[in-house]
Amino acid sequence: MRCDRAGLTLAVTAALIGCGRRPAPRGPDVTRLPTPQIKLGECAPPEQVGAAAARRHADLDLDGDGTVETIVADGAQCQGDNCYWHVFIADPGSGCTRFAGTVAGTALQLEPVAEGRWPGLRTYWQLGGDRTLLHTYRFLRGGYQLTDALVCRAAGADRVECAESHGTASAP
Repeated sequence: MRCDRAGLTLAVTAALIGCGRRPAPRGPDVTRLPTPQIKLGECAPPEQVGAAAARRHADLDLDGDGTVETIVADGAQCQGDNCYWHVFIADPGSGCTRFAGTVAGTALQLEPVAEGRWPGLRTYWQLGGDRTLLHTYRFLRGGYQLTDALVCRAAGADRVECAESHGTASAP
């Protein structure tokens, strides 16, 4: 009888602890990014991303050569301002535009680049409230690959605090 009562108490306690909690806002599932039906590095027209009416652009001159690379999202797959951006880069040697990966975020920011290399990208995914997921992508093996992710929150008008595995750091 004592074991049954202890088991019942444990089950009721576990159920009560879980009640009333709302699930935390989630960032993008970067293991299942919606990508066009092409492989990394393949020649493909950016126009194949989503319906023309829903397409969103965030085109940038990634390598500083004066030519804007196409960065496009299917608006139907966006979650508010958070989108999955598909990067396409011109390949002058072959005359085609190559698919260079998918990055997730609300806003894209270029990181400094060494001459002759593609820059890193930093993106921000709004989690809700004052929380943001910060992603860092590097151009590796022919396309943009996720290399780092931090959860950040607004800590005033001009400060952002980001959690790291060994504590909290501040970023401008």
